Amino acid sequence: MEIKSFLFQAVVYLASAIIGVNIAKRLGLGVVLGYLLAGIVIGPFVLGFVGEEGKDLMHVAEFGVVMMLFVIGLELEPNLLWRMRKLILGLGALQVLITSLLIGSIAYSFGQTWQASIAIGSILALSSTAIVMQTLSEKSLLKTTAGKSAFAVLLAQDIAVIPLLALFPLIATTIPEMETGSLIHDFNGWQQTLIVLAAIAGIIVFGRYVIGPIFRWVSKTRQRELFMATALLMVFAIAELMVIVGLSPALGTFLAGVVLANSEYRHELESDIDPFKGLLLGLFFITVGATIDFKIIGSNIFTVISLVFGLMLLKAIVLFVLARFFGVKSDQKIIFAVSLSQMGEFAFVLFSFAGQYAIIDQALINLLISVVAISMALTPLVFLVNERVILPRFFTKEKQDRAADDIDEQHKVIIAGFGRYGNIVGRFLRANGVSATVLDNDSDRVDLLRKFGYKVYYGDASRFDLMKAAGAENAEIIIIAMDTPQQCLEMVSLVKKYFPHLKILSRAYDRNDSYDLMEAGVDHIYRETVDSSLRLGTDALKMLGFRAYKTHRAARTFLKHDEKSLLDLIKLRNDSSSYISVAKEKITELEDLILRDLKDEQILERDMGWDSKALRKAMAKEAND
Repeated sequence: MEIKSFLFQAVVYLASAIIGVNIAKRLGLGVVLGYLLAGIVIGPFVLGFVGEEGKDLMHVAEFGVVMMLFVIGLELEPNLLWRMRKLILGLGALQVLITSLLIGSIAYSFGQTWQASIAIGSILALSSTAIVMQTLSEKSLLKTTAGKSAFAVLLAQDIAVIPLLALFPLIATTIPEMETGSLIHDFNGWQQTLIVLAAIAGIIVFGRYVIGPIFRWVSKTRQRELFMATALLMVFAIAELMVIVGLSPALGTFLAGVVLANSEYRHELESDIDPFKGLLLGLFFITVGATIDFKIIGSNIFTVISLVFGLMLLKAIVLFVLARFFGVKSDQKIIFAVSLSQMGEFAFVLFSFAGQYAIIDQALINLLISVVAISMALTPLVFLVNERVILPRFFTKEKQDRAADDIDEQHKVIIAGFGRYGNIVGRFLRANGVSATVLDNDSDRVDLLRKFGYKVYYGDASRFDLMKAAGAENAEIIIIAMDTPQQCLEMVSLVKKYFPHLKILSRAYDRNDSYDLMEAGVDHIYRETVDSSLRLGTDALKMLGFRAYKTHRAARTFLKHDEKSLLDLIKLRNDSSSYISVAKEKITELEDLILRDLKDEQILERDMGWDSKALRKAMAKEAND
């Protein structure tokens, strides 16, 4: 078999993608880095499976970028943009503008042309949407002030990509070959402008008034593959129209996505396009990894290291300062700044685009692509350093600025953490006449809750002196409802060491978190999704005509059995094969137990009072029939 054959290349790229992404995910590095690492390994500097043909493949892979921008456009619902307008247009736009100016000025001072400086500054100002959103989600930070602010900035950056794609051809020093095929290059300037505006207006009109009827007509065939083909045809046709009028194909597809954001076919379009987008984007990142020039990195190793840490520090400082002006307080400023300090995956797209127009020297592009990849790879480590080193020091500083509140009351119950979970518990206790001493270390949340009339004390509950001031020595119960599993475990350790008489009722996030708490000696553990999930399942059974008592009894049986299973399975959590085998036995045992209960009519006949009047009538009618 010829080593450069199409089939061989397909096997290499697909195998490297599967292996690379799996390894990266297990190491917590993210999908994008998995693709990049796969490309590096199969590239000319490691295994040498691919070489110069990767540049030709890049043109095919760039359709993944086109589709990604179409999907981003689909997700930009006007209502969402309007609700977040202050953060997007304020915090997000300022971050992109200020960071671009600072980095661009530095590039210009080092002898780059003004065109290259603009491109370098604007590209490196962007952060990694994929890595940041994934990391914030894993750490349960998306709903925090830092998480919401980061999301708004990422949204602004995604939107900023579009004007950048439109700007680069205007400042280009060279027109790439594919653009010389434009059908409008023989027209004069104002005629070209009118044609471009007409093309954009045509996309808007087409998306609003024509695409809907076309998809309704196609959907009547009930052939999913035909609907998928129509979606791809639409994307490719719009991309080709943009090429014809001399614009970026990504610009047109993004605009079409925005127009269709409120369409009834939005979700189906997204699901049909997504597999192609993911595969082609993966191919794009692999080819980027394969084309990274390690000779340049090796000969400029100190420059690369300096650029990586210098750029990340510069971006973090800009983000930190802006956060203060937009009301982000306390630890949230540091989380926000650190989370967005890396460069993003759009840099690979935009550097490729800038290279096509000869705005930036290719050798410098290769160097900067390496800088971007390294900064993305460092993101998990930066988050870890932030949690273990920066945040503790920052808390110390904040406590000097804002000391923990003086606690003027003591109750039998202490609640540590008053977020979405602890808040519900506290409200329920108060409604039943039980007062609690509430502690929370998020100053923004404390200030907000006080406006609603809640008596919440600012301070870190994991401090011995604060717990003592809260009356822990005389209290009976502590409810631990802090924001992260790590915080809950640290709180348990403190209570066990200094206040062992307290009964601990702790929030758990999932099964593994429950095992950690059980091993820490907590007897009363409450998984946050179990009760609400069982309640939903109970309601679903009622809607299907099940007797009310049956459903509630089944839910109680399920919960009791599941909690007993936790005690049995914790002993096997480090033995995966035995754990899976016993877990399967427990699942079968539970199903058999519930089915036996459902068939036991002697218990259930007396309990029709549980059922709604409508259900009793329906059951009586069914019995008579």
